[in-house]
Formats: sequence, C-alpha cells, structure tokens
Amino acid sequence: MTVPDPSLIDDIRAASRQMVRELGFMAATLAATGYPPSAVHTILEIGLRGPMNSAQLAELLHLEKSSVSRMVRKLIENGELKETSDAGDARIKPLSLTAKGRRTLAAIHDFGRRQVSGALERLTEAEQRTVREGLTIYARALRAADRDAETIVPHSTA
Repeated sequence: MTVPDPSLIDDIRAASRQMVRELGFMAATLAATGYPPSAVHTILEIGLRGPMNSAQLAELLHLEKSSVSRMVRKLIENGELKETSDAGDARIKPLSLTAKGRRTLAAIHDFGRRQVSGALERLTEAEQRTVREGLTIYARALRAADRDAETIVPHSTA
C-alpha cells in the first residue's frame, strides 16, 4: 500500500464534511422524521437487520450504551420500537419495529431515495456508477481501519 498524498486526504475530508452537511446530519433532526440522526439510524438498522438488543445496537452504531438506552426508551415511548423478552434469557430484550416504526422506516427510505435520486440525476450513468463504487470501497476501507484501530484502542463500552 502507498501512503496517500496529504492533499488527497484533505480533499476527501472536505468532501466528507460537505456530504454530512448536505445529507442533513448537522440538523437536530434527520430525514424529516423529527428524530436525531442516531434514532433514524436505529430505525433503519433494526428495519434492515431485524431484532437486536441495545448492546448490539450500541456496537453497530458506535455509541455509548447509556446513550442508546435513552434513545431506545424514547423510541419505545413514541411507539416506534417494541421490546420483547428473549425465550432463552429474560435479561436480553430484543428490539423490533412496531407498525408505526415500519411506517417511519418506509418514510425514511422514501426521503433518502428522493435525496440520492435528486443528486444522481445531475450525473451521467458512468458518474453514477463511479459514485456507487467509490463510496462502497471507501466505506469498506473505513470499516477495516476502524476494526484495526479497535484492536489497539477498543470503543468505550461504558
């Protein structure tokens, strides 16, 4: 592997910051839901992956367990999530979407698809494929780098 040029690093960081702003992650709520980004991602991940407990969610989202616990409690109170008991271990509380949560998930997907479609419409087909491939490769590399870093300094699990 070659060491990347510092200007390339700075350009990618600048583009990443712009994407975060343009996608709305700096706002108090995301995807026209009234929920903060972490709650939107919770609904998305449970909707895509199926039931999971708070500890699994905290690990997946790279959030503190206490933050996830508060967020999950609010989503349960708002009728988006339901908590059940695991048949094998009553201490484990799998979280799943309610009917309202599934409607919210559909609205999040619709919002996101419109947002991405609006941007992609401004690109050629070749540029669209380049964006997909580049983002996929970059996300994979970020994940691998995060895993490598975690072997040195694990994420906090407080």
